[in-house]
Amino acid sequence: MGFEQLAELRDRLRAEKAQVKTESNERPARRPSPKAKPREQKPREQDPVVEGIRRLQKHFPLAFPVNPAPKVPLKEGILKDAEQHLERLGITGDQLKQSIATWCRGTRYWAAMTENAPRLDLDGQPAGTVTASQAVYAKQQARRQRAQARREQAKTKAETAAPAEGEAAAAVAAPVDDASA
Repeated sequence: MGFEQLAELRDRLRAEKAQVKTESNERPARRPSPKAKPREQKPREQDPVVEGIRRLQKHFPLAFPVNPAPKVPLKEGILKDAEQHLERLGITGDQLKQSIATWCRGTRYWAAMTENAPRLDLDGQPAGTVTASQAVYAKQQARRQRAQARREQAKTKAETAAPAEGEAAAAVAAPVDDASA
């Protein structure tokens, strides 16, 4: 395929794209008729872990502060303490375990894990401190999370760019039939 054919293909694709864009903009917005009944909104199904964290924040706001407040290091063995409140929380034991695990994996939590920082129980009372080795571990985890996020972002960026490059390369590599030209 020669440069002229590639240019013609590019122009045709641009025209098709512009046509699709104008068609989508030309569609009139639907207006509900005055006699139409309002739709009943169905409650959204929420992730059970997110729901568990929300309930922990509601019942134990000092141990599970709402963003933008910084997270606090939790007492070692907080899961056992929280399991005593399952009925009050209205969640399952597995949901509680996953919620606390997710809470303790975030970058805000790792940032709170500094040496000698007080660990809090469910009521917000000090129950131990963060050791030096725990603080070092937290820094390592935060670094790993940042590196993993960068790798995933680069992978996503490469995946979205690859098909377009692959199509262009295939068009350039396609054999030209001299008899038809």
